[in-house]
Amino acid sequence: MIEISPSKVVHVIFLAREEAAGEAQLWAFIDGMNAEEKAHLTALAWVGRGAFDAEDYEEAVETAITEATTPTADYLMGMPHLAENLEAGLDAMGVDVSGEEEDLL
Repeated sequence: MIEISPSKVVHVIFLAREEAAGEAQLWAFIDGMNAEEKAHLTALAWVGRGAFDAEDYEEAVETAITEATTPTADYLMGMPHLAENLEAGLDAMGVDVSGEEEDLL
């Protein structure tokens, strides 16, 4: 079960798409999350890029917790295609974020 609000994930996606303009904001936003939210955000990105299947989501969360060696914001911001990975992860997990996306526009 995903334990990060879809609106937070959508906000990360939005900031990641802003690239340089949103970089400092993105780093601060991710850094301000609690450890559990960071693990779930990382797990969603992993599911989205195919490192884990949606059925293995809980394992991805546990892996994110146990193998975290760098700040989550640094790790995720260094991930190519972060926004697309998070979108694909939400989709794979069956999370509809259409309402959250409209709120940001």
